Amino acid sequence: MLAKLTGWLLLGIVRLLTGAQARWYGCPPKAEQRIYFANHQSHADLVMIWAALPEELRSITRPIAARDYWANTPVKRWITTEVFNAVYVERAATAPAASATAAAPVPAAVAVKAPPMPAERIEPSMEPLLPPTPLTEPVDAVPEAQGQLDLPEPPAPPPPPPPMPPPAEPEAAPDTAPPASDPLAPLVEALRSGDSIIIFPEGTRGHTGEPQKFKSGLYTLATLFPDVVLVPAWIDNVQRVMPKGEIVPVPILCSVTFGAPLRVEENEERRPFLDRARAAVIALRDV
Repeated sequence: MLAKLTGWLLLGIVRLLTGAQARWYGCPPKAEQRIYFANHQSHADLVMIWAALPEELRSITRPIAARDYWANTPVKRWITTEVFNAVYVERAATAPAASATAAAPVPAAVAVKAPPMPAERIEPSMEPLLPPTPLTEPVDAVPEAQGQLDLPEPPAPPPPPPPMPPPAEPEAAPDTAPPASDPLAPLVEALRSGDSIIIFPEGTRGHTGEPQKFKSGLYTLATLFPDVVLVPAWIDNVQRVMPKGEIVPVPILCSVTFGAPLRVEENEERRPFLDRARAAVIALRDV
């Protein structure tokens, strides 16, 4: 109940400050699964496009929110999760860390010593027990002399030991480095659950009148979910309501223009599609 009341309060404030006019130029507001993609010039873009949607679409549409900005205070975290039902994304993927066992040298003090090699086996002597004396008698006399001295016969030599097996190869240390985080994973999960989403393909806020080059995320989502309708949108004037670095909004009339849906054509490459999608957003600026 509190989230719903807060949503109505924010909606009233946004519409009072900006007007939040929605212009459906190329498609009607329809309750179907969509990916709305728009230009990005202010943190208020998220709030603006959310407020411009009719109520039946707001309930099924989730804007994306940069986690480092929208989740850095308890208030903003609560608003984005409970009111906007936003999808948090990381603005930079985390590269997999190098294996610690491969990169970090092991200090000498804690280095594990290799087990000592077994001492060389010394075979029993094959020499007779008596000190060698010159043989002045025939060989047959040696057993007789041993019998007279009451000495046991030399023991038979033991059989040769079996060959030692080769030392086992040491097991490689398991790679415990976490996989690279995928910034699109939360968006894929939202689309799989049947939600519509609002994304900003530039990836960061621009400072000029035209959007920057679109990043590949839109193309990836469009190819993964070919049945989801892609709707371009142009957000106008919102950068003047809350310029970059400002925290106090300025009342000014703003609008969101929604264009004709796009789709990835058969065998269309990534960059041509992204350039075409960007051109579709820019074309709505003067409508």
